[in-house]
Amino acid sequence: MSIDIIGAGIGGLTTAIALEQKGIEARILEQAKQIKPVGAGIILANNAMQVYEKLGLRQVIEEHGNPISAMHITKANLEALSKIDLSCFEQKNNVKNIAIHRGILQQILIDKLESTKIKLNHKLTSLDQKENNYVLKFENGAQIQSSTILGADGLSSVVRQHIFPDNHIRHANQICWRGVTDYELPLKFKNELNEAWGTCERFGFVQIAKNKVYWYALKSFEKSKNECSIDDLEHDFNTYNPMIKNIIRSTKKEHINTAEISDLKPTNVWHKEHVCLIGDAAHATTPNMGQGACQAIEDAFVLSECLSRYETRQAFSEYQKLRLPKAHQVVKASWTIGKMAHIKNPIARTLRNQMLRLTPEFVNRNQNKQIFQLANI
Repeated sequence: MSIDIIGAGIGGLTTAIALEQKGIEARILEQAKQIKPVGAGIILANNAMQVYEKLGLRQVIEEHGNPISAMHITKANLEALSKIDLSCFEQKNNVKNIAIHRGILQQILIDKLESTKIKLNHKLTSLDQKENNYVLKFENGAQIQSSTILGADGLSSVVRQHIFPDNHIRHANQICWRGVTDYELPLKFKNELNEAWGTCERFGFVQIAKNKVYWYALKSFEKSKNECSIDDLEHDFNTYNPMIKNIIRSTKKEHINTAEISDLKPTNVWHKEHVCLIGDAAHATTPNMGQGACQAIEDAFVLSECLSRYETRQAFSEYQKLRLPKAHQVVKASWTIGKMAHIKNPIARTLRNQMLRLTPEFVNRNQNKQIFQLANI
């Protein structure tokens, strides 16, 4: 079996590694003209790190990232509303949650590949079925025949659009800014993810390496994303803890990434004949649970296991059966959290904060237990 993977993101690269280790040949077709260490930070939660442990990557990822043992939701002044201790999952699964620069993770994955080739400057424009094969056409004029295709090409997947054109991208009416900066956090914050909630905005930060902080900021808009400007960023968070303002101020504006927050309305079919979707192409989620890449990494593990046991169509069917319920759970929960975090009504916001404070620790622990549990395959 030879498989073409469309997209050299975290999901596509992890899938190629997992397939290699099952003795399945793969090729990656990537639209970028060169691989650059771009992007901001990423948190590899316990479920993702369990997969990387199985793939022999845990140690090198830990060496290049920073362990995170707690997640806190706070008020704008960093007074805690909800605390989640992750140490019990570290002990149970023998892996840590790791915060790391996305570009560094991408290079680690590329370095792990042995036989898989990455063909750059191959932006897919169309996919046509010809008898038992497919013809892939690219913007550079190239045409490639393929017998099996994995669409790992993200939220705006060309593969998905060609096999399932009836899909819907949802917009959360929120803008997200992401940055990485040289900043020394106080010691108590060095192994925590903190996310401060205000009225129609919030701010999260985490250490990803020594004196290196990844941060993200989100703000709601009413009618147009043009209502949100990077020039107003410091002002938007002027009432937050002074450390948050200092983190923003320490980041060069040209190094801040701006994106509108969207997801894919859950769909019930991810495959058709010898074409299958993985990661954001199948179940793009808003970033409110830090599970977007983690779910793609789980896809890679489950799909490689299925392809090593079954013929292609059955493998795709089994993969969907194992992964769809959990992926949809994450998409729905993340969408809800995103709306809850941006409640404007002061009375509703007070009730929300009270609910967060009163939620028992075991409830948060059980919710994370479900997220961190890998499929039984």
